[in-house]
Amino acid sequence: MSPTCRRRTASPSAAGKPPVASPSVGVLALQGDVREHVHALRSLGADVVEVRRPRELAAVGGLVIPGGESSVIDKLSRLFDLAGPIRGRIRAGMPVFGTCAGMICLADSLRDAIDGQETFGGLDMVVRRNAFGPQTESFEVDLDVPVLEGPPVHAVFIRAPVVEEVGPEVRVLAALPDGRVVAVEQGGLLATSFHPEMNGELRFHERFLDRVHAA
Repeated sequence: MSPTCRRRTASPSAAGKPPVASPSVGVLALQGDVREHVHALRSLGADVVEVRRPRELAAVGGLVIPGGESSVIDKLSRLFDLAGPIRGRIRAGMPVFGTCAGMICLADSLRDAIDGQETFGGLDMVVRRNAFGPQTESFEVDLDVPVLEGPPVHAVFIRAPVVEEVGPEVRVLAALPDGRVVAVEQGGLLATSFHPEMNGELRFHERFLDRVHAA
C-alpha cells in the first residue's frame, strides 16, 4: 500500500454521534505532544487534566502518554515522583493510551534503550526504540485496523518504535505491509507507534475513552 497524504479534521466515526460523556482523563504533560492529545480528547467531550504531579494523576480515570522523547519522559516522571504512582495505577487497571514514545513507556521490555532507561510497563511486549531511523526518515501510510469502523487509518510515523515481540495476552491491532506490528492492546492498555493526534484521527482516542467508561 503506497503512502498517501490525506488530512482530516475529524474522525469519520465521530461525525454525527452525540458527544461522549465527560470522563476525567489525564494527559501526561511532562514532554511531547501534550496539546494535540488534549485537543483530541476535548473534541470528544472528555474532561481533561494535564498531569504533572501525583495529585493530578490521582484525580483521573485514565491517562494518555504522548509522543515525544521516551527517555526524557522517563527521567522527568521520576524527578516529579510520578513513575511509581503511574506503575501502581496501571497494575490497578487504569486505562492508558500511549502513542510513539508512549508506546515505549508502556512496554515491559525495550531494545536500543539508553543506559538506565526505565518504563512504566504493563504491556507484555518487546519494543525497539527509533526502529525506523532518524526524524528525516519519517513517513505516512494508510493502515488497515479491523477493530475500527470506517476507512483505513492514515498513520504518521516520526522516529517511531516498533513492536518486535508480544505476549499471549496482547492483541495486535495493526501492522505495516511488511508485518511489523505498530498498534496493540492488552486489557485497558492501548498503544500505537504512530501519532493519531496529529491529523484529526480520533478513533483510537474514542476506543481509549470507551475503556475509561468501562473501568
